[in-house]
Amino acid sequence: MKKLFGIMTAMLLILSVIPVMAVSTGTGIGLDITPEAFAPRIWMCDSRAVLEDSVEMGRSTISGISLDERINNYAFEGEQIQWDVLVMDKNKIEQIQEVVGTIGSSQGEGNDIEVECRKINPLDGDLAIPGDQIPDLCNARILEEDLTDTDFDPETQQYYTCTLTVETPDSMYGEYFITVEAIGSDGQSATMDENEYWFLNPTIALKVDGALSFDDVRPGSVSYSDTLLVGNDADEGSGVLMDMFISGTDFYDPSSSDAKCPTSNRLKLSDDVISGVNNDVASWGTQGQTCNADTTGLTTDIADHLCYYATNGAYGTQNDPRNDAEGYVPINYGNAFTTDFYNDAEIIADTSTGALTIGGIAGYYNGNTLTSGAEIALTFKLGLPEPCIGDFSSGQIYFWGEAI
Repeated sequence: MKKLFGIMTAMLLILSVIPVMAVSTGTGIGLDITPEAFAPRIWMCDSRAVLEDSVEMGRSTISGISLDERINNYAFEGEQIQWDVLVMDKNKIEQIQEVVGTIGSSQGEGNDIEVECRKINPLDGDLAIPGDQIPDLCNARILEEDLTDTDFDPETQQYYTCTLTVETPDSMYGEYFITVEAIGSDGQSATMDENEYWFLNPTIALKVDGALSFDDVRPGSVSYSDTLLVGNDADEGSGVLMDMFISGTDFYDPSSSDAKCPTSNRLKLSDDVISGVNNDVASWGTQGQTCNADTTGLTTDIADHLCYYATNGAYGTQNDPRNDAEGYVPINYGNAFTTDFYNDAEIIADTSTGALTIGGIAGYYNGNTLTSGAEIALTFKLGLPEPCIGDFSSGQIYFWGEAI
């Protein structure tokens, strides 16, 4: 028994040194991250221009340059409004689906899209390039976060220029809010803070109250008309400011008759005063550029036979260098408006206070510009030559209004 016990004890000792195979264990936790669906941000970078069209020049503006003469908020077909903007999306700039110019009856997002803006390379000296800092002129802020003077990041930021061209009155007529909107691919959008308010394609019209009539005028005498009112009849509320001009033609007897006044079948308008040819501001006040309807006009065909006196507020032709002793001014020839009328054919060129400057552009005159609803009063003087016979009713006096 002892021997057997000893053997078993030895076996137990052998078994006790055999290793036990254990199983390792552990646990973990997942990570749930949802980046903010960042709404686009857009800032105007203090770069805005209103540009002239290519149809008709202003007094000193030509196609594509800044329309400095426009001091009220109206615009016509072909004229342009242009902005440079900075757009940002912190998710990634590729999230920006489009940047567009919009117009609508109310401020904010969702108005009608009129133009696609284009990406631009930063402008040297103005807008930042990668590695440069966003300039103060963009005033880029997100709540309390000020992005100005921080590095421009092309991964989340992009500059655009947006040029909205005014279309025809068929599609753009009336008053609109206009702005630039950034639209994200997730449907979120934002506009720049600076919404603008414009009257697009206002109706431009003149009204003439009264008739120009001279009855039973004795040859060799001077006669005066009733006073006419010529007014700016543009759309109410449009703010259209008009520069006013006058021109005319000779007059003829429309019927077959033995007309003569004084040497031919014609009543001459003026002493060959033609805009851009022999009448300019430098020659005003010289012979041939002042009214002579009641001097040599009574005896010769080569004279001014029709002149006018005009007033508007504190100003009038009494201080016009083209006038005669009574303050009457001759009328330039012309049956179509041309840019030669500037500085030649203004209704009132009152130089008593010097030329009027509008938007930094000189050459206008106090009293010759009319706001919507305003009027100029004109009285005409006829110096009818002797001899004169006939009914000289075929001819025209034209009034012109050029929207500034």
